[in-house]
Amino acid sequence: MRLRSILTAACLTLGTLMPATAQDSNYPSRPITSIVPFAAGGTADIFARMVSEHLQKKMGATVIIENVGGAGSIIGVTRVARAAPDGYTIGLASTSALSINPTLYGAKLSYNPEKDLVPIAQISMVPNVLVVNPTRITARTVPDLIAHIKANPDKVTFGSAGVGTTQHLAGELFQQMTGTKMVHVPYKGSSQMVTDLLSGQIDIAFDNVPLLLPHAAAGKLALLATASPKRAEFDPNLPAVSEFLPGFEAVAWHGFMAPTGTPKAISDKLSVSIREFMQLPETRKKMAELGAVAVAVPPDEFAKYIASETQRWKGVIEKANITMN
Repeated sequence: MRLRSILTAACLTLGTLMPATAQDSNYPSRPITSIVPFAAGGTADIFARMVSEHLQKKMGATVIIENVGGAGSIIGVTRVARAAPDGYTIGLASTSALSINPTLYGAKLSYNPEKDLVPIAQISMVPNVLVVNPTRITARTVPDLIAHIKANPDKVTFGSAGVGTTQHLAGELFQQMTGTKMVHVPYKGSSQMVTDLLSGQIDIAFDNVPLLLPHAAAGKLALLATASPKRAEFDPNLPAVSEFLPGFEAVAWHGFMAPTGTPKAISDKLSVSIREFMQLPETRKKMAELGAVAVAVPPDEFAKYIASETQRWKGVIEKANITMN
């Protein structure tokens, strides 16, 4: 009787495994939804649409982009985390969603990146750039800017796209590493912040490259340095802040995630296809035009990067005593 029970249990186990295996091998057999936790038309949305178009061609299934913006990407990422783990819902996520929000919101955050999401692939790095209004700040090098801020504590204003964004934390990290004090002016996005930077309402900022380049070319803004670990591809002549402050890094990045429990065979299939696309010369060229660096980081390596970024930004956030009420 005991042997019969064991054999029966084994058969039931095989019966539950076989349909899943068959389903994995036939994937995808219906449309895939790709959730973008930002409004349509932005840089992240463009990244997602590029990848989705490739997946459609490569996998032969429709990929539907669903823009679910709001709450600093929390609403959209929560949708991904709570979706059925069958490979038919994936989503784009950024630095803030995966490595900053867990510290800012703590237990109040409606998803846990480590428990609720699994990485598929990192696709981009978008360097923030240190920029000044040239009529408000005469410094044209990082050392000169540091000297100016030290001589004028709490008088220099720096803008950001909002509390807890990489732009904000770049400014906080800069102050912590230089022993300077500035006044933070948060905005609801980069567009209004750049408008006020141009008009002289604020003095300096760290921001993503695409919005800044046209104004810098026109002489309305002055780029001092990139916040990437080394000089950025868009302008090799522009120094990196790390050349003056070793270890300084404040970049935005994006990657695709899936709900925890998604079959590994499916997430691996998506990962391989996405990473192949990110390494194409035409993809790298298009990403560079958008002010980004195309990367093709596999799941395990991406998971380690998310963890390291989470710890790094946690230290900055706690030292600056930043909280979200």
